Amino acid sequence: MSQQKNTTSQIRLPLLLALSIAGGIWIGATFAEPKGSQNDLRAALYKLQEIMTYINRDYVDSVDTNELVEFGITKMLEKLDPHSSYIPAKDASLVQSQLEGEFDGIGVEFGIIRDTIYVVAPLTGGPSEALGIQSGDQIISVDGKTVAGIGITNRDVFDYLRGPSGSKVAVEIKRKNAPSLIKYSITRAKIPQYSINATYMVDKEVGYIKVTRFAATTYDEFRKSVADLQAKGMK
Repeated sequence: MSQQKNTTSQIRLPLLLALSIAGGIWIGATFAEPKGSQNDLRAALYKLQEIMTYINRDYVDSVDTNELVEFGITKMLEKLDPHSSYIPAKDASLVQSQLEGEFDGIGVEFGIIRDTIYVVAPLTGGPSEALGIQSGDQIISVDGKTVAGIGITNRDVFDYLRGPSGSKVAVEIKRKNAPSLIKYSITRAKIPQYSINATYMVDKEVGYIKVTRFAATTYDEFRKSVADLQAKGMK
């Protein structure tokens, strides 16, 4: 019986098949058994997906899964540093206006403490500063509606106090040592938000620039402050 020689393609085909099978096994093992942080991330995402699936499918009442996810994201980021936060789509334009450097409003920096709006500081050049509103003042009502003790949020405060330039808003303020509420009628105006509120020479060669916030105008403000100080001899 004669013996036939294998062609080159006949020799290569089994080898290519073997390499393909081995490669497939390796890829499958890599995805099935990811290592380290990749494995932790996938396990966490899978766990979250499973929980949301069970809630959506089996919970006794109907739920807004998107609302649950938004709540979960907010609580998750609270575990990080104070500067990490989630901005929902509905608040994106509000945040953008803060970054752009100016907005229409009454001109106060505020905080919510024990469900009450506190004036942290009136903004320089704003209508609140001109009327004498002070740091520590508590805003109790806006346009006759009580805003203290109602679970007010930052978004609510913006909705109440911001508005087009020239429009008026009536507020009642509780001030320490004042016998009764103080009433103000504030005309809203365009409030510039400066990033730099102090620029001066410490001595003949050293300059000082204080950046209080970051916004679209910060870079230009900083360059101007540096140029001003260099003109005064800053080294």
